[in-house]
Amino acid sequence: MPTKQQLKSRQTQEELMAAAVRIFGEKGYSAATIAEITDYAGYAKGNFYRYWKSKDELFLDIMQARMQQHREERQSRLQEAGDGESALEVLVDFLEALIADDEWPKIFLEFTVQGSGDPDIRERLNTSIYRLSSDLFADILAPYSENYGELRKLGALVTAIFEGYLIQRRMGSEVLSLQDLRRAILALGAPLFKQPQKPNKTP
Repeated sequence: MPTKQQLKSRQTQEELMAAAVRIFGEKGYSAATIAEITDYAGYAKGNFYRYWKSKDELFLDIMQARMQQHREERQSRLQEAGDGESALEVLVDFLEALIADDEWPKIFLEFTVQGSGDPDIRERLNTSIYRLSSDLFADILAPYSENYGELRKLGALVTAIFEGYLIQRRMGSEVLSLQDLRRAILALGAPLFKQPQKPNKTP
């Protein structure tokens, strides 16, 4: 059972993370400062550095928490998926849930572009705890297709489609809808799930 000190520490982290999302949304990731985040949360700057070395580390923790928030629901639904197309639908639902908040996509895109110039951040962004990586995408769908390499490509395409859609939405374009994205992704994935499965080998 957590101690009072541990509970208080966790509360402080959560309040600082919530304040950061608010400040990032209002000012943009680059313009926001650690002082503004701690002031908004009602803490001294020293509290920030107890948990994070930099604003980048804070944001990566926020990303991880958001991914975890949706992961359990995703896993539960994937267990019920009876075929590849149903599993792909679950992944599309997961991505739609991540971008449902109007402010979050703006912050995510800015951080991704800025962070891509840092090799360490770029490597961390490409892991599954921060986003739906191509390898994780392929691992999830592998039981329904024999072509792992093509599943990885599909994962990369899905990421490109969603992130491209976010950019278009930020630019005010209304040509595409989320339903258009869903239809395109399911059409791309359908051929991969029509291949016959190998029979189980008995010893």
